[in-house]
Amino acid sequence: MDHNPGLAETVADAGQAKLPLFLLSFHDRNDLAVKVERAGWRVIAARRADAIERRFIASGATIIVIDGRDAADEALAACAAVAGAAGAAGSALLVIVDKMADLDRLRDAGATHYLVAPFDADELRIALRFADRLVERVAGGGRAASERASLRLAESEAWIWKPGGRLVTISPAFADRIGADSEQVPMAKLFRLMDRPSRRMARQAIDRLLASGRATAFAHRNGLHGDRLAHHISFDDERGAVVAWIEVTRHDAALEQNDGDTLTGLPTVDRIRSWVEERLADEAAPDPPCALLILGIMRFGLVNAAFGRTTGDAVLQGVARRIERVIDRIGLGHTMIARTAGSEFAIALGPPVTADSAELIANRLVESVAWPFVSGESLIPLSCRVGIAVVDADGRRDAGMLFQRAAAALAAAKHGDAGLVRALDADSEAEALRRNQLEIDLRRALDHDQIDIVFQPQVDISSGAIMGVEALARWRHPQLGELGAVPLFATAARSDFVVQLSSHVQQRALGIAARWPDSIRHLRLSVNVTAADIAGPNFVADFLGRVDEAGFPRERLTVEVTESGLIADLAGAAELLAQLRLAGLRVAIDDFGTGYSSLAYLKALPLDYLKIDKTLAEDITGSTRDRIVVRGVIDMARSLGLSVITEGVETNAQLSLLAREGCNYYQGYLCSPPIDSAALEAMLLRSTMTPAG
Repeated sequence: MDHNPGLAETVADAGQAKLPLFLLSFHDRNDLAVKVERAGWRVIAARRADAIERRFIASGATIIVIDGRDAADEALAACAAVAGAAGAAGSALLVIVDKMADLDRLRDAGATHYLVAPFDADELRIALRFADRLVERVAGGGRAASERASLRLAESEAWIWKPGGRLVTISPAFADRIGADSEQVPMAKLFRLMDRPSRRMARQAIDRLLASGRATAFAHRNGLHGDRLAHHISFDDERGAVVAWIEVTRHDAALEQNDGDTLTGLPTVDRIRSWVEERLADEAAPDPPCALLILGIMRFGLVNAAFGRTTGDAVLQGVARRIERVIDRIGLGHTMIARTAGSEFAIALGPPVTADSAELIANRLVESVAWPFVSGESLIPLSCRVGIAVVDADGRRDAGMLFQRAAAALAAAKHGDAGLVRALDADSEAEALRRNQLEIDLRRALDHDQIDIVFQPQVDISSGAIMGVEALARWRHPQLGELGAVPLFATAARSDFVVQLSSHVQQRALGIAARWPDSIRHLRLSVNVTAADIAGPNFVADFLGRVDEAGFPRERLTVEVTESGLIADLAGAAELLAQLRLAGLRVAIDDFGTGYSSLAYLKALPLDYLKIDKTLAEDITGSTRDRIVVRGVIDMARSLGLSVITEGVETNAQLSLLAREGCNYYQGYLCSPPIDSAALEAMLLRSTMTPAG
């Protein structure tokens, strides 16, 4: 896609190019984007709803899809936030839902279409075609459109322009806003209200409209007042003119923070990503076709704290100008610079870039940013780090992968000691690619039933009887084999998928245990909950609903909470855990001794069990220091009326020492590794048949 096309080129390509569609998916952006692309659309995708109205307008899309699966409240809020701009632009707003009960609220919030999950590719394609039909009808023009345009022109801030003409007819209200003393002004006067990137965006929007006939929009800051002006444009067939009405949003510095274009005048991350995709798609381009640098300002929050937000914004603008000057002096023919986050910038370099020249440019950027900035009588020193990713001759030409590699390199530069500029070596890059693939695979794993539940017995030390089990997740990865809970949840944490995975594991474990045969249905079941679970809305009600729906008795269920996961809100966690105990459940603090506030947890939380982490117990037979620590933990727990479970017990010597110190239960390979329900039943059957003594 050319980001600065001429009108003739746009018209010529309109019949072949895919139309843009704006997608917001909180949990399944990548997979859903692929499905929408296959249905015939060019997707501009987002995972967060921040500044969604502006991002939709900038996308030029005429259809918005909001994925509300497992995110009903977030989808409702996003729908309400973008509905005004969608309606003004004549766009369709399709919401994907889990259940029909949400539809009334979504309709009131502005949705025009819906699709109920689960759905297949054909159902998605048909839903999008219905949404597109609405857009076609709204953009159809005719007498009704002409009458609406006349009314808007008379009563609202609006303008009309005939293609090819030099003058624009403006409404009296808009004339007042821009300080015009006539109802006709040169088109150039409108463009002078905008910064350079906004002018390009406006031209692109008008070109799209003339090429496709579909209503669209663009937005910018008004230089006179600082207000945000959104121009919703459509084509009036009867007048043969472009008609725009203007929605005004008063200047809000908090909103401005989310808009990199407004603050620095640089393109957005979506635009630089499209630029990179173009270069990678050009098979005739020399190798390498592109290199990507991501520059991050170190500890920029301290600048805002010390000098104020206004000064901080001015410094970011200064950084943007310095980056531009460095790139201009290098003289590469094809480049683009964007502000991608609060204090991060992306620099895309086209041919004739090489890995060596990319590193040279990165070092010059570091030197340029390091010169102090002046604020009044103060000098503000800055430092930055740069991550580099270069497309190899034999490498994958994937824009998303290139951005991920550059981001991984930046993270390595920030946290390592190998210099201010970092390009990952082959091993580090392979690890980054492996992690990225795991994140993709995890999304599919739940749909393809690749997450198994196994149970590790918990044994009463005094009697030797199995009194309960802990439910653990295992991932049957098609290429890597079985992966345990640690890599599974680490992957989920990197991809913001912890809550979905945790809920899935809990539901599966409860469902399996509820169907246990009589020989093992007396066992207690322990399931893990994460910090993300507890922080979610309606955690207690949702969790208890999951338990009751599965049919598992509340009085036989223990909730295990990882110690480090509660640190952020100890009082709130205590209240929620108390509600679970009142409902009949028991509560354990898991992995005790690995977090940062162990004594505070023992003091504040309503607990029944304390689980000593295996790292504390593994050397108790050989280390006096470790033995003293474990003894102290057990004594404290007993004084507080808590039962103690020790994890990771593998030898009889460990077990004997724990018994002498007063530990109640143990869990570990000495009894059994994690096993499935059938093996658990067989184990208990053997134990009942084994004669005592």
